[in-house]
Amino acid sequence: MLSLIVAAIAATVSSAGDSKPTSATYIPRAEIEATLKRAPPESVSDQQVRVVDVGKAQVALGAVYRSAKAKQSAVFHDQVSEMYYILEGSGTLVTAGTLVNPKRRAADEPVVRDINGPSVGGTAIEGGESRRVAPGDVLIIPAGVPHWFSSIDGEIRYIMFRLDPDKILPLK
Repeated sequence: MLSLIVAAIAATVSSAGDSKPTSATYIPRAEIEATLKRAPPESVSDQQVRVVDVGKAQVALGAVYRSAKAKQSAVFHDQVSEMYYILEGSGTLVTAGTLVNPKRRAADEPVVRDINGPSVGGTAIEGGESRRVAPGDVLIIPAGVPHWFSSIDGEIRYIMFRLDPDKILPLK
C-alpha cells in the first residue's frame, strides 16, 4: 500500500471561531489503515478519522471502504465538498447529472450529523459523467454535485478530505 502521511492544518479554536492555526495535525498511515480494517466486509463504510478546525473552515479526513456486493447510493451534499484519493481498487464513478429518486436525508441520521452534513440521496444518476478511477487518482467533488459509484471491481479503498466551510461537522 502507498506510504501515506496526512497532515491537516489545525487551529486553536477561540469563542469567535476565527483564530489562526497555530499547529498541524498529524495522522499516521497506521491510523488510516486501522480505520479501514474496521469496515465490515461486503459493506460501504465511511468513517471519519479526524475533523479539524483550520480557522475559517473545518477539514475532515475520512477513510472509505466499498464492496461491489454492497448497494451503492448516489448523493450530493449541500455544504461539504469532498476530495477522494484512491488507495486500492478501482471502479466507475459518475458525477454531475441528476439524481434518480432523490430523497432528502433526515437531519438526525448519523451520516448527516457526523459525516457529510445535509444531503440528498438517490438510487442512481442520469446524464452524469462516468470515469474509471484507480489507485493514485484524485477527484474533487464540490458541494451540490451528485456522485455515485455505478460499479466497483471487487472492492475499493480511498481517503476522503472534506471541506466544511460552515463548520457543521463535529470536531474529532
